[in-house]
Amino acid sequence: MPSPTFSPRSPRSKKSPRFNKKTKSNKTPKSPKSPKRIRKWDDQITAEEAEALDFSKKDEMDRSVSAEHLVDREAMGQRTKDGMYDVDEMQEESEESDEFDEESEKQPTGKVYNFFKNITGQKVITEEDLEPVLINMKEHLINKNVAADIAAHLCNSVSKGLVGKKAGGWKGVSSAVKAEMEKALRSILTPRTSTDVLRDIFAAKKKGRPYSIVFVGVNGVGKSTNLSKVCFWLLQNKLRVLIAACDTFRSGAVEQLRVHARNLRALEENAEVDLFERGYGKDSAAIAKDAINYASLNNYDVVLIDTAGRMQDNEPLMRALAKLVTVNDPDKIIFVGEALVGNEAVDQLTKFNQSLKDFSGRQNPRQIDGIILTKFDTIDDKVGAALSMTYITGQPILFVGTGQTYTDLRKMNVKSIVQALLK
Repeated sequence: MPSPTFSPRSPRSKKSPRFNKKTKSNKTPKSPKSPKRIRKWDDQITAEEAEALDFSKKDEMDRSVSAEHLVDREAMGQRTKDGMYDVDEMQEESEESDEFDEESEKQPTGKVYNFFKNITGQKVITEEDLEPVLINMKEHLINKNVAADIAAHLCNSVSKGLVGKKAGGWKGVSSAVKAEMEKALRSILTPRTSTDVLRDIFAAKKKGRPYSIVFVGVNGVGKSTNLSKVCFWLLQNKLRVLIAACDTFRSGAVEQLRVHARNLRALEENAEVDLFERGYGKDSAAIAKDAINYASLNNYDVVLIDTAGRMQDNEPLMRALAKLVTVNDPDKIIFVGEALVGNEAVDQLTKFNQSLKDFSGRQNPRQIDGIILTKFDTIDDKVGAALSMTYITGQPILFVGTGQTYTDLRKMNVKSIVQALLK
């Protein structure tokens, strides 16, 4: 057997000179660094530089200019005959698309009207005719964030208004549907208690005591922002307002209210609004009580009490809120909810009410007195949450928030709700 052969190892080749030597680059040489500028200390800066760095002595005119972007003067509310300032209602959309000429072939463009397109002529409308129509209509309303039981209520109202009547042309059917919807919505949205907060404030003022309002809700819905909008509305009526910073949990909550108070003073000449605060980590119920006593001693007309955001299932925080309400017995408890979350806001409101009832320790516990729905300008035509919250609690929607400026506060308009639901 032949022995194996091995090829001899090749000698190690020398590296090419280009790897052994560094070639000269064609890069331009770096410019030398500029020397570090010497810091100027106290007595070494000029008077002009010192004035430019001093932000503690800006006059009212400068502050007014910087805060002017926080109001839309064209969106201001109206003065009543007795001189009171009130916020405007929500704007109605143009009704041109709903108008119908009996002699033309043009049909109403709202989606709900399409459900009734086969119910025309001289025949008398029966329940059998409406049954398939109302099924589609109920589904349409649920898609607008209307709760199922409220959608059924609205459909029944429309059915009662149409059964037994002659269908007629498109104009008759569309007008009847719209009229019955508006009637049903008014029965839901019409408040059972007074919504004239200004009247209640002036009644308390005659008695020589401040009127207190507590703002409650979950995290991030805009309680502080909408509190400042309400404050702007009150300042337009020449009322003295004290803001109580009772959110002692969220970092920056007190500073946020301080900025709002400063801006509101800058925007209105002779505006009287101050902040009452005790810092962080304190008992919010005690701070609210001290604020109300301070307002009474110093002749403030209204105390606006800001509270920490809390989830509706957080029992310790809900107990703390119930304690604040029980100890201070405010004139108005306003729930601030976000329209964007739809029927989740209904669950929040229901559980807040239940917690105030369960943890108050009173025989007749206080509950939510009114609602502010925020971010209403972001929901397009999905307005069902507003109906659900009012229908379940029986409490009115006092205002809706429609933007970020102090003037973006509106009253609910039933006709605009009807238009949104019929789209």
